[in-house]
Amino acid sequence: MYEGRVRFIIYSITMNLVLCVSIFVVCIRALSEGALRPDIVQVGAVFTFNTINGKVARIAMKAAEDDVNSDPSILGGSKLSILIHDSNFNEFLGIMGALKFLETDTVAIIGPQTAVMAHVLSHVANEFHVPLLSFTALDPTLSPLQFPYFVQTAPNDQFQMTAIADMINYFGWGMIVAVFSDDDQSRNGITALADQLAERRCKISYKAVLPPDPTAKPSEVKDQLVRIQMMEARVIVVHTFDRAGILVFDEAQKLGMMESGYVWIATTWLSTILDSAPSSKTANSTIGVLTLRPHTPDSERKRAFMARWNKLSNGSIGLNPYGLYAYDTVWMIAHAVNLFLDQGGNISFSNNTRLSRMRGGALNLGALSIFDGGNQLLNNILQINMTGLTGPIRFYRDRSPLHPSYDILNVYETGYRQIGYWSNYSGLSVVIPETLYTKPPNRSSSSQILDTVVWPGGTTKKPRGWVFPENGRPLRVGVPNRVSYQELVSRVNGTDKVQGYCIDVFLAAINLIPYAVPYRFIPFGDGHKNPSYYELVNMVSLNVFDAAVGDIAIVTNRTKLVDFTQPYIESGLVVVAPVRKLNLSAWEFLKPFTPLMWGVIAAFFLTVGIVVWILEHRINDEFQGPLRKQIVTILWFSLSTMFFAHRENTMSTLGRIVLLIWLFLVLVINSSYIASLTSMLTVQQLSSPITGIDTLVTSNKPIGFQVGSFAENYLSEELNIPKSRLVALGSPEEYAVALERGTVAAVVDERLYIELFLSDNCKFSIRGQEFTKSGWGFVSSSHHVVS
Repeated sequence: MYEGRVRFIIYSITMNLVLCVSIFVVCIRALSEGALRPDIVQVGAVFTFNTINGKVARIAMKAAEDDVNSDPSILGGSKLSILIHDSNFNEFLGIMGALKFLETDTVAIIGPQTAVMAHVLSHVANEFHVPLLSFTALDPTLSPLQFPYFVQTAPNDQFQMTAIADMINYFGWGMIVAVFSDDDQSRNGITALADQLAERRCKISYKAVLPPDPTAKPSEVKDQLVRIQMMEARVIVVHTFDRAGILVFDEAQKLGMMESGYVWIATTWLSTILDSAPSSKTANSTIGVLTLRPHTPDSERKRAFMARWNKLSNGSIGLNPYGLYAYDTVWMIAHAVNLFLDQGGNISFSNNTRLSRMRGGALNLGALSIFDGGNQLLNNILQINMTGLTGPIRFYRDRSPLHPSYDILNVYETGYRQIGYWSNYSGLSVVIPETLYTKPPNRSSSSQILDTVVWPGGTTKKPRGWVFPENGRPLRVGVPNRVSYQELVSRVNGTDKVQGYCIDVFLAAINLIPYAVPYRFIPFGDGHKNPSYYELVNMVSLNVFDAAVGDIAIVTNRTKLVDFTQPYIESGLVVVAPVRKLNLSAWEFLKPFTPLMWGVIAAFFLTVGIVVWILEHRINDEFQGPLRKQIVTILWFSLSTMFFAHRENTMSTLGRIVLLIWLFLVLVINSSYIASLTSMLTVQQLSSPITGIDTLVTSNKPIGFQVGSFAENYLSEELNIPKSRLVALGSPEEYAVALERGTVAAVVDERLYIELFLSDNCKFSIRGQEFTKSGWGFVSSSHHVVS
């Protein structure tokens, strides 16, 4: 009995202790959870709310704050509070506002709006371990290595500039002009564009720098546009902000720079205006402009938010993609904080010991606190994997977003139309990027395609992209002032006009070019003798002439100095020499065969007749009889086979075989004789001791050449003919006189000249074949192109 009561008392005490311990643990856990889950999580936001993106961001962030706080599964009962600071176009006020947030236990800051502030505040974020998230400060130089606490939640300008470079390459332009504001984001964006263009063998020919937005004045913008107007390039990229950008297009319209021939490409600032603050004035001054807009895939959540927007904004402003990024950025912070709290993180702040001694005074830097869990919260943000209004949200190791892409828009009178997409995955396409993500990436030139563009001036024909500047001089085209062969190229007497076949070819080529090419012909030569073509080519290489047009042969030593067009006519050196006509005699019919050949044929006739007689006279009565008759039969039979007129029949097999072979040989002999005789009687027989260039080289006779032709150098340098044997001749008449009198044994010149010469001089003939291959072309220096 006693032992039972003792056992009961011990059991009761044990149960009471267990109950007390359990209650204590529950209380401790409740107190702990209360400490880890604060009532309010504060997030700062620094923007200029008098801008389009600032207004849209403010409304979107407020909507996101309300949606987060209305969802009990987010933050576990804690409330998200977004503290807003308006920097009002003042970087200093923006920096001070961010510092003010750091005094009030802020876990993250959304913003700033511009890259100028981002570069400064990123250093502050690094010091106090407060993540800084921006969807508008998209300077590509904001490196995560230098600024680990700065996160760009929208694609930075590196991707936008790659898209523009792909567009310029797609349309085949080589030079552009960049117009941008003198601030970090615009300047560094244009630097990224220059790098992308260089990879595609394009370049920025001029950079027009404007004062930072919104301080640009119309006079300053006009001065830059007037300079651009005087330049060659007509492809202009405008990378700035909305106020300065609209000012650029307003002034360009006044200067007539929104007409045909110009190409304008605006970065995303223009699409935000068209989406959020469209106006007839903006549309009129930007007709034909191409612009980019961050691409956000279609979804039910996005459509529902767009349907709510008019109520959220009270119709004050339209929604643009940066409003969607603002909404998603708030949710990214909420999910990251929720994960931070679930991981046991404690939102606590500690003093910065280096700033503690700076307490006191109006500038109380010692009051700024370091967020103890900032690094953990930053990692949660970078490892986010969610789907928002802008589509799947995830960061790669270099902090670039998943599949950055843009819509490509073409502005027209009543708004804009979409002509395609650009994605970092497959480049330019008319297919939405989400479809392409399911296929292997394809960046081949054949897969790059956009819809038809309506360019400034209302034309759908792709602009050339450059013109000759209004202050530029016309091309200086050197033309040989020939004395001979003036039908090829010559100067009209008493004028500066030139004419001839070569000039006609040049003018026909110029007329095919779809734009005006100013040029001026400048005759080269004294008009008394043909000019040196080597000197003419050298004048182009020395930039005395921009080009040369004429009967200019494309030869090796000239191509080392200048560039040539493709040859427009073929040519080559030939030899022309005097020839004499051979007179026909009464015995001309014997000349097809030589005497030896005639003797061989006669021997064959006699031999065949004897062989057939031997094989036939025993069995064939026609080959029998007196000796005299048999000899006559042999001779008659042999000669008659020449005309296939033999009457004697062969009876032996061997006789018939011999006769068959002989008749075939007779057929060959007859055919050869008739062909040779016909040729001799119908073709004029000309003879000359000169049979070609080889005959001239081995002889010691003088050789004529045309003054100014490359033939002189070729004969002396390539064929090693002494210059003492070379005789300069200035005209076709001199050719004829020198050849008739024997002053020269032959003349070496280009075939085209010789054919013109022979058309009036039948006493001479081309001997042998062309011994060089060349052509005529137009000349330009390496700095000019002749069409």
